[in-house]
Amino acid sequence: MDDAAVRAIFEDALATQEPAFGRFFLAKFLGFDITFPDETCVVAFIVRDYMFNPQGSLHGGIAAVALDVSMGHLIHHVAGSGGLTLEMKIQYMRPVRPGQVRCTGRFLKRGRSLSAMESRMTDENAKLLSMATSTWKMPE
Repeated sequence: MDDAAVRAIFEDALATQEPAFGRFFLAKFLGFDITFPDETCVVAFIVRDYMFNPQGSLHGGIAAVALDVSMGHLIHHVAGSGGLTLEMKIQYMRPVRPGQVRCTGRFLKRGRSLSAMESRMTDENAKLLSMATSTWKMPE
């Protein structure tokens, strides 16, 4: 791991973060690029070695953050602030190696008070790496 590069990423995230959707510290530190195509939310980022677990692949907790953000930011985009993850189940299909990944969050069933959602993490070749399903409390 290049300590100087990780420090620079950390310092930049610290200097540019804001308590706002898409600009909060973890999104900046992990390099999330967040877009909203076709009623989805895509969180794209490059998997780097400082995100690895001891086995040399993306740590499952970072995958969970990206999957969760893709769903939460979609709720914020369509319904405003105040959504809340009630539960989330993650299935890890294969190890995630360095390179770009995309988490695409979408509604399975959108309700007024509760919504069912999913997010799928894929690699540059559109291979499924992990997926999450979740129940969300919608903003009031």
